[in-house]
Amino acid sequence: MQTSHLELSQVGIDFPTANGPFTALQDVNLKIEKGEFISLIGHSGCGKSTVLNIVAGLHQATHGGVLLDNQEVNEPGPERAVVFQNHSLLPWLSVYKNVELAVKQSKQKRTKAEIKDWVEHNLELVHMTHAIDKLPSEISGGMKQRVGIARALSMEPKVLLMDEPFGALDALTRAHLQDSVMEIHAELGNTVIMITHDVDEAVLLSDRIVMMTNGPEATIGEILHVDLPRPRDRIAMADNTMYNKYRHQVLQFLYEKQRKVEPVNPRKTSKTEVKAEVKKQA
Repeated sequence: MQTSHLELSQVGIDFPTANGPFTALQDVNLKIEKGEFISLIGHSGCGKSTVLNIVAGLHQATHGGVLLDNQEVNEPGPERAVVFQNHSLLPWLSVYKNVELAVKQSKQKRTKAEIKDWVEHNLELVHMTHAIDKLPSEISGGMKQRVGIARALSMEPKVLLMDEPFGALDALTRAHLQDSVMEIHAELGNTVIMITHDVDEAVLLSDRIVMMTNGPEATIGEILHVDLPRPRDRIAMADNTMYNKYRHQVLQFLYEKQRKVEPVNPRKTSKTEVKAEVKKQA
């Protein structure tokens, strides 16, 4: 029986609190094939980052587990690289040195010349060779994020994990970086799991969109297969019937099926008052 490249099986996690365990996730099941681009989307607090951190080995699941190429994931490793919303570059190191540091931490043994070639290759992938000697303070936010992506790619990970990598950027910079990520994914065929709050971004980039239910005890609510041909052009997609259909399905899940209702005021104890409060919120 052929196994998936990456598999989450019955994953759940409890966090200790003063009032007992808090169940953030439960029964998360997902099989991901090599080269797939997966987006995780859902309301704040639905456990997207927790799922990503479990796959990264930064959190240990309380229940179930994660397999990568049939090997259990129980700690961080170079085969899973993370790109955070905050670029996390070391401010005292140049663009080149930030990526070089990651290359030296990888399992690949390279000569000094090979390291130089590999660092420059990955910076070229994200169009940052022109700023190779600059410090992070000397480049823009979008450029910093490009370097963060280059640093992650330089480790040659089997899985690239991206936690809202474009969330803090302006719309134009975000669009340019989305295009770069699509180009890199097409060239390298790497497996990507990305957290996003942006519905258009999820549809544009993904092979599948994993939609999470609201927490606590969050789980996978629906999985949407995005059957759009690649390469994808954002301008052409704007008038694409299927693109807009997928976009509508995600919006429907988020804002109808998972619409958040504020908790009823506990002082309103009668059934009539409770119904009135819920009706008011609707």
